[in-house]
Amino acid sequence: MSPVRLGVVGCGVIGPTHMKAAVESPLLDLVAVADLIDDRAKAAAEKFSARKTYRSGAELIEDPEIEAVVLAFPTGKRTELALQALARGKHVLVEKPVAMNAGEVRQMIAARGKLKAACCSSRFRFLAGAQVAVDFIASGALGPLRVVRCRNIGPCGPKPDKPRPEWRLKRALNGGGYLVNWGCYDLDYLLGITGWTLRPRVVLAQTWTIPPQFESHIPPGSDAETYYTALIRCEGGAVMSLERGEFMPLHGEDAWQVIGTQGSLTLKMTWGSPKKLLHDATTPDGGVATETLWEDEEDGSRTSSGPVTDFAAAIREGRDPSTTLERALVVQQITDAIYASALSGHEAEIA
Repeated sequence: MSPVRLGVVGCGVIGPTHMKAAVESPLLDLVAVADLIDDRAKAAAEKFSARKTYRSGAELIEDPEIEAVVLAFPTGKRTELALQALARGKHVLVEKPVAMNAGEVRQMIAARGKLKAACCSSRFRFLAGAQVAVDFIASGALGPLRVVRCRNIGPCGPKPDKPRPEWRLKRALNGGGYLVNWGCYDLDYLLGITGWTLRPRVVLAQTWTIPPQFESHIPPGSDAETYYTALIRCEGGAVMSLERGEFMPLHGEDAWQVIGTQGSLTLKMTWGSPKKLLHDATTPDGGVATETLWEDEEDGSRTSSGPVTDFAAAIREGRDPSTTLERALVVQQITDAIYASALSGHEAEIA
């Protein structure tokens, strides 16, 4: 299999992660990089031995040598360039969140044709424990699912010495705040380990911006949420419960569970040393008994290399990537509904 000839647009925070994965994988050939800041593009090209540099993504996608592109820059402009790249016959991997809204995802689906297109929200499902969870849940050992939940709370730390990224908590640049920055991972992970069988229908949610005493921790003019909670009712009665907050005025917590009629699975999305998956099994006579289903060290680098190497393999093998645009659309529909419910104060429906 010849390596996929790749171009990466965006040499800031996450772009170099894809470049590093590309140069370390036999599946990829890093042809070119692009960035609006010349020095940043040149530095990345030199560090990762890219043969060409461009000042813009629009220039990069005109290069006939490039087969596929990674779009690793803020959300607000990504769909426009994704559509241009697809129109020029390039396979497209977009960073998370997939787009500003579900309508943009539908535009990309309509433009994709027979090309491959994927989203990096799959990142944490490339960890070893995630596949163990997928197989165990698929076995039916938990029975019909009732609740799939996560609660991740990050306490506020000291005031940062360096300014935080300007785009991160501004709706116009990023489509939202903490929900799109991390909620897309949460949703992709929970939907993925349950086999994409859950069909979300109704959402009731609330979001909050940063507490006033911590405003000095973020860029001026930030208007997006740092804390959200959502209850998502799925077809058949199963429920997803999500809560995530940063800059919180309380101690941290990280709890993840998949609960069925016959038992439950307790796990974590991020990697651990070691990491455990706990199975609470039940019997009529004995009640609940906890066993360690799986325990091992995890290679955290898989979260960095997984999306782009899986994308390349999908291109060459003619299969779907881990998170297709259709799956990313489900994540985006839930995200849009969370924002709609929080704004209206009422439940929001998902078609």
